[in-house]
Amino acid sequence: MRNIKLLISYDGSCCHGWQRQRPHEVTLQGVLEQALATLFQEKIYVTASGRTDAGVHALGQVANFHTQNTTIPLTGIKNGLNALLPEYMAVLSAEDVPLDFHARKHALCKIYTYHLVLAHNPLPLWRRHAWVLRTNSLQKLDLEAMRKGAAFLLGTHDFKTFQASGSSVTTTERTVYSLSIQHQPISLSPPFYFPLSDTHLYTFTIAANGFLRYMVRNIVGLLAVIGMGRMHFEHVKTALLARDRSVSAPTAPAQGLFLEQVIYERTTLDAWLAFQQQLHAEDFKK
Repeated sequence: MRNIKLLISYDGSCCHGWQRQRPHEVTLQGVLEQALATLFQEKIYVTASGRTDAGVHALGQVANFHTQNTTIPLTGIKNGLNALLPEYMAVLSAEDVPLDFHARKHALCKIYTYHLVLAHNPLPLWRRHAWVLRTNSLQKLDLEAMRKGAAFLLGTHDFKTFQASGSSVTTTERTVYSLSIQHQPISLSPPFYFPLSDTHLYTFTIAANGFLRYMVRNIVGLLAVIGMGRMHFEHVKTALLARDRSVSAPTAPAQGLFLEQVIYERTTLDAWLAFQQQLHAEDFKK
């Protein structure tokens, strides 16, 4: 028996989310399990670090599976899967891990990024990978106000306000380790360059010990409204304490969200947080 850990990247716009659903719906889990069954010639079930929703992307999703096959080398697993998987999904690495390793239960931290583009013109190349917020009334979002609002979310809180309606979980308490917001003109931003000085990219990066469904998108939705000047930044505190979805703001669309990294080692988490603190300090010096 082997337990294999996979690092996976995918474009979520091509599927109905991660979780396996009804047979006729294409899901990322279903596509991966089908490829694994072909490669290993056995029924295989995959466990991911989390279930991304339809339209959400991943740079570093982690999943594990158990197999009776002990003959296929790790390079063969990686290369074999990439030969079988569609172009919107790829395995970046494969490694043997202890039999009790669990991609979701053993995760210490998950890091998501969200891309919001403020634009006066349509941007067709960004439409599947960012929230393109078109407006003729704003030149920029209020970055300082959004950062002040985000500060209320750091630490351990009940995030019920930022949970999708109808969700069912044991607890809505989560710990947010870091929440940063970066801004730059889109003319300087990969992957698509435009000579548009009045178009701006805002990247929200949030790290936590776990996330409720739509939690990141609901946080971004509220911070964006604050950035547009429609709410005061202290409304984040009011919404958080209310534990009521209706007092917040609309949910940001799925296509701007990326699962960037899943951390399993405390030393890795500490190093990442130290680096983020350094970045934040430099941001506020500007």
